[in-house]
Amino acid sequence: MDRRSLLMGMGLVGMRSTDAGGIIRRVGLAFAQGGTRQSSEEHPWGNPVVDMHFHCRRTPEANLLHQDGAGVSMAALLTPASGQLGRPGGVAEAADAPKPLEIANQTIAKYLGRFFLFTSTDDTKPEAVEILRKTAAAGTRGFGELSAFNMAIDGPEMGRIYDLAAEMQVPVLMHFQDVPSPDGSHAFQTPRGFTRPQFYRLENALKMHPKTIFIGHGPSFWGNLGPEVATVNYPTGPVKPGGLTQKLLDNYPNLHGGLDAGSGINALHRDPDFSKGFLVKHQNKLMFGSDCTCTDGRGGGGRGGAPAPAPNSSESAMRSLVAGKCLARVQLTQLKQLASPDVFRKITWENGRKLAKLDVAV
Repeated sequence: MDRRSLLMGMGLVGMRSTDAGGIIRRVGLAFAQGGTRQSSEEHPWGNPVVDMHFHCRRTPEANLLHQDGAGVSMAALLTPASGQLGRPGGVAEAADAPKPLEIANQTIAKYLGRFFLFTSTDDTKPEAVEILRKTAAAGTRGFGELSAFNMAIDGPEMGRIYDLAAEMQVPVLMHFQDVPSPDGSHAFQTPRGFTRPQFYRLENALKMHPKTIFIGHGPSFWGNLGPEVATVNYPTGPVKPGGLTQKLLDNYPNLHGGLDAGSGINALHRDPDFSKGFLVKHQNKLMFGSDCTCTDGRGGGGRGGAPAPAPNSSESAMRSLVAGKCLARVQLTQLKQLASPDVFRKITWENGRKLAKLDVAV
């Protein structure tokens, strides 16, 4: 396959690239004439917004519908590089259904300048590194979302992926979770070579892989803002100093935080006074994402991205905050209330743009 065909297969034709030593190190984003793009007067949040956590939908049109409905300018399409897109309730895709990368490629090509690619694969499989290496060589902007639910965060299996991310100069987006979701959406297997909770192991990974850029996200990442070890996915109440996540963000320049999903929303909502200072302190390391499953960017079509709560628990309180709403809109509204315009712009646009190496100035 020639180089143009490879880029076309990844949905990257129309982008500017540089090639060093046969490996594409960086693919800059160029808006093509006639492509779909929001103009400066079409930024409902006051500045362009990049969604750094958007799971690829089943059609290009569905991808754009959510983006436009939420007022988002660009989005990272988190896309499995192999297999099928997941479906609610575990319903299998039809055998002839389009593969995830096909849908992502079509989306990027159809709506130029509005989407870019992050790729993932089953990180427990021996071929994981080779699959991700191929996507990196073709220009994916990051690896993710990866979980390591059933592997040690600091073990050699995940380490090979971290090393590849450093080699290819792309970030790795990680979901950290030690408490099962009540709805069974995150299935835990019997741990192999570690015990849960294992979030404390992230510091080992950060030390062993200092050249790897990590984007942390998920219930354990945000649940450990305070010093108490999180025993629920959505803890409530004031955030005290000394939490592990605070320490890691303070001490490791290669760690960033993704303010997305219910966990990111809950992290800022539980203690607004703390959150205002937290956003200022880490304004260069935090980035907005949605991780929303609503269909239209306004809360339509199902649960709006929120997991089903356990009865009489903190999950129920969080659920009431986001039920029937678009998670992107909930978090963007919250950030507007908590952050100054300059900090808001960094978190919702500049930080993600820089980390994904998007050559866009708006």
